[in-house]
Amino acid sequence: MKRLLPRPFTTGALFLLWLLINQSLSPGNLLLALVLAVGIPLLTSPLQPLPDPRPVRPLVLFRLLSFALVEIIRSCFNVSRIILFVKPDKVKSQFMRIPLDLENPYGLAMLSCLINTTPGTVWVEILPGSRELALHVFDLHDEQWWVDTIKTRYEKPLIDIFEGGSPA
Repeated sequence: MKRLLPRPFTTGALFLLWLLINQSLSPGNLLLALVLAVGIPLLTSPLQPLPDPRPVRPLVLFRLLSFALVEIIRSCFNVSRIILFVKPDKVKSQFMRIPLDLENPYGLAMLSCLINTTPGTVWVEILPGSRELALHVFDLHDEQWWVDTIKTRYEKPLIDIFEGGSPA
């Protein structure tokens, strides 16, 4: 069964997504949804070197995503205000470094998505030879606030979700 459905969750999600996009339960759409839902994971499974992530604490994931949504909305208003009303020479756009304890590739990918969807911040890279994140902030006033926010509100929950506990 694992050979036919290497990623059952992905298969189910693709099947439902196809039907939702097409808004039809016709036999042709059901058949095409089934072919795509089974075929895509089969064709892409050699590209996936790690097993599917298994979030350990879904409630922590919900709280993290809720906080991130609030932060994204807040940042939208702040960045809009800066763009519209603050003189360009008063904007303090800078790069900064944040030390990371998170090692799980799925957790790092999610951290990257959360940072990049927040207006005014850009994940640049994890610096080679270190466990530091290079981050660009559109209007940086308090570097320590950013470090604390990323470490406590984003990284710690991701460690709890994907690695099953806090860093040592």
